[in-house]
Amino acid sequence: MLEDLTSRRTLLIGALSLAGGAVSACSPGRSTARPAPTSTTSPVTTAVVTPPTTLPIAPPTTIAPFNPATPYITPNDRFYRIDTTLEFPKVDAATWSMTVEGLVDRPLTLSYADLLARPQVKRTITLACVSNYVGGLLVGNAEWEGVLLADVLREAGVQDSAEQVFSTSVDGWTCGFPVAAALDGRDALIALRMNGEPLPAEHGYPVRLVVPGLYGYVSATKWLSSIRLTTWEEESFWIRVGWSREGPIKTQCRIDLPRAGTEIDAGPTMIAGVAWAPHTGVAKVEVQVDDGEWIEAELGDEDLDDAWRLWRFPWTATPGSHLLRARTTDKTGVTQTEFPTTPEPSGATGYPTRGFRVVDRTA
Repeated sequence: MLEDLTSRRTLLIGALSLAGGAVSACSPGRSTARPAPTSTTSPVTTAVVTPPTTLPIAPPTTIAPFNPATPYITPNDRFYRIDTTLEFPKVDAATWSMTVEGLVDRPLTLSYADLLARPQVKRTITLACVSNYVGGLLVGNAEWEGVLLADVLREAGVQDSAEQVFSTSVDGWTCGFPVAAALDGRDALIALRMNGEPLPAEHGYPVRLVVPGLYGYVSATKWLSSIRLTTWEEESFWIRVGWSREGPIKTQCRIDLPRAGTEIDAGPTMIAGVAWAPHTGVAKVEVQVDDGEWIEAELGDEDLDDAWRLWRFPWTATPGSHLLRARTTDKTGVTQTEFPTTPEPSGATGYPTRGFRVVDRTA
């Protein structure tokens, strides 16, 4: 699976590099604009597209983890990264500031200290990349902490003519999403912390945007420098090269166990994975073995509409080759589509599958 992901990603990089040097329509990447005076650049030591090469292993515990392949919270060093350059900005928080401007009544300039002085909220939110293929690793779940974007926008006074929250990074990358998504109660954040720590530099230090339910290419600006309220006439980085304008995350799931292409022993085994349906929440996950009936899986206790859910399905494995499929139904009763599409221009669809072989080692 990972080899397939890598080859497809290479093709995507090659195709999009012709459109302004970009490499992936995902969480915020870099343009060729000069960095702001308060930032310096440092070479990235990993690839431009950096999904984890393996799934993060659930931490050791005396209690068996619900999903032994994937922890509920993705560690910072295992969280996927997408950038559009081989360098990322390193910003001095002491001199950094951001502006809120455009179609507002009261433009604002906020320093890092200003944001820290405001009420901080914590939210567990799943982020996903629009260029993630079905069953891919470009998705992660973290606890984000910061200031509610809605509070800042209300303080600035959003004008009725504003249609888009248009944000810019310190080196000029842009994205935009509907004003309604910032004000509809989904708790979009101007985030300062990730999993209890200040944002890592590669994930946007000192400040980034996190918007539940929207792909990163329209919402998740790292190294934030400005928010401008505009109309849709102003097009952001990825919209100019043909990706969909609004970017809601598609309901999806992933099979983590058994591993792709592996052999497992006959007898009782655990099928497991993760599912997400931001901003509506996961109601159920179903699993199909070969051409059998769809059977509902067990869901983990964590049940937040903006975060993924762990799932598992105990199964008695019989010798031979098998094919698994899985599907997710959200809390509005809508089941993800079976029809397969590629990520371009608005996110991949289809059921994840997993082929594997069961061996009877006692025979």
